[in-house]
Amino acid sequence: MTDTPKVIAIDGPAGSGKSTVARAVAARTGLPYLDTGAMYRSVAFAALRAGVDPDDAELVGNLACGMELEMPADGTVVVDGTDATIEIRGPEVTRAVSIVAANPTVRTEMRRRQRAWAAEHGGGVMEGRDIGTVVFPDAVLKVYLDAQPEVRAARRSKEVSDLSYETVASDLARRDALDQGRDDSPLREADDAFVIDTSDLTVEQIVDAILEQLP
Repeated sequence: MTDTPKVIAIDGPAGSGKSTVARAVAARTGLPYLDTGAMYRSVAFAALRAGVDPDDAELVGNLACGMELEMPADGTVVVDGTDATIEIRGPEVTRAVSIVAANPTVRTEMRRRQRAWAAEHGGGVMEGRDIGTVVFPDAVLKVYLDAQPEVRAARRSKEVSDLSYETVASDLARRDALDQGRDDSPLREADDAFVIDTSDLTVEQIVDAILEQLP
């Protein structure tokens, strides 16, 4: 454990390539990887599973604070003892996650857990929507990934074959509006972030560009 965790923060909207790129950066640097979006999805999953309305801020906040969450290095996600790896990526959770993520109590609790994870691991590659702006404003490197809306929608539609491109594009636009418009730590570029448009780049090209920025 180190006093100052070495964090590479990778933020950006859905479909920008954050998860794929962050995993590749982690593999190249030897740092552990944390998908913070999966943490918010886990809260949404827990709320839906318990029959709690995602809009019920108090109940969802209490649920988030008491939730048992395991995210081992193999990529599985275990919520209150249940393997939710597949379910947290489903359309029901996807529709609810931006509402849950706008909940101030949920955000405070997830930030606490993210900082504890980084302290425990001595840092890591962390991707999300407010890692460089709020969770780790002193990260050794802040990256903001983005891509053209149609490219992001095309990428996501390949991941969710049961939904049409039009549905995915509409969902992304709705999530962008919610994520960018929320009062608590909205999605935005950090002032000192290294911004990359991933629309026409390969994962290897993106990773190479990021690693060139490491101090």
